[in-house]
Amino acid sequence: MKELKLKRCKNCGALVKVLEEGSGNYICCGEPMEEVKANSVDASFEKHVPTYEKVKDNIHIKVNHVMDEDHYIEWILVKTEKENREVILKPGDAPEMTVPYEKGALIYAYCNKHGLWKTVVE
Repeated sequence: MKELKLKRCKNCGALVKVLEEGSGNYICCGEPMEEVKANSVDASFEKHVPTYEKVKDNIHIKVNHVMDEDHYIEWILVKTEKENREVILKPGDAPEMTVPYEKGALIYAYCNKHGLWKTVVE
């Protein structure tokens, strides 16, 4: 399965989800955007990596993370062979979602301070 690909502007913080990679560069604020790699920031794994529990034919996903005004999970995205399902979050929301179970699905969570985190459904 293809990984989720993100590009981020190091100047203004703009974030781009790349659906299909082309041969050109992604430019923002006059400079090339940097690729965002999952699980690559020196931060607490247990507070950022999404976890899930299989409940019948679904998985319930949670991120053990604060949801404060200045530090929170912005979104959770589940990528399967057929589709992407995403929930957009704001401070105060519960960082969780439920989706149909699919072995091999990729679960991503994005922290506004510590970037992209990922786990794989077994």
